[in-house]
Amino acid sequence: MTIEEIQQEIIDEFSMYDDWMDKYGYLIELGNELEPFDAKEKNDQNLIKGCQSRVWLAANFVDGKIIFRGESDAVIVKGLVALLLRVVSGRTPKELMENNLHFIDDLGLKQHLSPTRSNGLVAMIKQIRLYAVAYSRMVD
Repeated sequence: MTIEEIQQEIIDEFSMYDDWMDKYGYLIELGNELEPFDAKEKNDQNLIKGCQSRVWLAANFVDGKIIFRGESDAVIVKGLVALLLRVVSGRTPKELMENNLHFIDDLGLKQHLSPTRSNGLVAMIKQIRLYAVAYSRMVD
């Protein structure tokens, strides 16, 4: 699936829920499904700056694609991490640099998060883009 198709799939999934309490519940479920994050990776290098809660994001470059893993100590933020990883993990640097992650705005996530959580989400996306730029230099 393309990044666009996955974003649309997420938008469709969230549209099944009428109120935000149900959407938050779904986010928590998604976070609980994340693969366990290795304790060694919970370090300052992988810590996302600008998040109210602690968020770690690790990336490996395998066969021309970036494989992301993430974790958070807050349940809703962990769900946000799971959503982001679903869209961006396993993509080429070029795909990540050329695609807009519009599903966040389309879902209204920023409006329904506290300002500090919203800033954290922006910080996660910024870090993903930085990884894409860094790894794109390895391919060129």
